[in-house]
Amino acid sequence: MKKTLESAFVTTLPVLFGYLFTGIAFGLLLSKAGYGVLWAALISTVVYAGSMQFVLVTFFDGGLSLFTMAMMTFAINIRHSFYGLSFIQKFKEMGKKRLYMIFSLTDETYSLLCSTKTPEGVDEKRYYMAIALMDQIYWIIGSVLGSVAGALITFDTTGIDFAMTALFIVIFVEQWLEARNHLPALVGLAAGIICLLIFGPGNFILPSLLSSVLLLMLLKARLDVTEEADKADKEQEDVQ
Repeated sequence: MKKTLESAFVTTLPVLFGYLFTGIAFGLLLSKAGYGVLWAALISTVVYAGSMQFVLVTFFDGGLSLFTMAMMTFAINIRHSFYGLSFIQKFKEMGKKRLYMIFSLTDETYSLLCSTKTPEGVDEKRYYMAIALMDQIYWIIGSVLGSVAGALITFDTTGIDFAMTALFIVIFVEQWLEARNHLPALVGLAAGIICLLIFGPGNFILPSLLSSVLLLMLLKARLDVTEEADKADKEQEDVQ
């Protein structure tokens, strides 16, 4: 178990720094809206929706009903349903733990689970669980720290919600540098830009996800061949 936790901690280091500072940004905004530390901890524990939590702050200020908030949350986070498609079988094998894995599958956690390889001697199910749990703990800690800081320090929070966007950029760049095949990333970028131009900033996420999935399905055969070639090249490099 110790090796599992150590491996998961190393894997989640990029998210640790990103979630701490992004969580702090959320806590600051929530504190400015008049909600204290307990609210920050509760929302980050129960909602745990990253960018959606920033939107929730504006919802609270606007006095929207719980039903409206729930529907908006569903619409904004519907992209997570696509994430789960690639982990259906693995999550099924995790028994009751699958419920938490489904709940905790944020953008960053999904990114890590897709890109990381389970170290030798480590149980994959426990490894995945540790990654998901650590990521949420980082987020909760950041949110609480931000809320405390917001209650003690008064300053202008304009633009602080850009922290989430910055985190996405860092993770994308890191994966771009590590990956040999950049086709999936280019497909996602192209789909996002085209859908942004067609549907606008408020409606492009779902269409871009759908088009990305469809394009990647069409290119699956080519991607599989490229992946096998990359594995062969890597094995040859290791031998040398």
